[in-house]
Amino acid sequence: EVQLVESGGGLVQPGGSLRLSCAASGFTFSINAMSWVRQAPGKELEWVSDIGTRDMTSYAESVKGRFTISRDNAKNMVYLEMNSLKPEDTAVYYCAKTARTPFFKYAPRGQGTQVTVSA
Repeated sequence: EVQLVESGGGLVQPGGSLRLSCAASGFTFSINAMSWVRQAPGKELEWVSDIGTRDMTSYAESVKGRFTISRDNAKNMVYLEMNSLKPEDTAVYYCAKTARTPFFKYAPRGQGTQVTVSA
């Protein structure tokens, strides 16, 4: 059974930083691409970033240059380093067992971690 457990969210001021973590189990982590997705209040699920099996990364335009995704295959972990946070980054963040595809909304994901950016 695929299990994904996110952590690291919280309340941060605009311009601040957070590092999200996701612990994965129940599948062969090293051969799967992983993504971070988010859902803001009243909005649809949004793809944020992904990392492939050879550490190739991609980002949504809204976070490019501010967020960095990484993975540690030895620990079955994926991370999202978020810098220069803005109020519009406020959302529940999920890690998902998927690359960026049109079907990312249907991929297995965790319970999420809340990120709130506010003064």
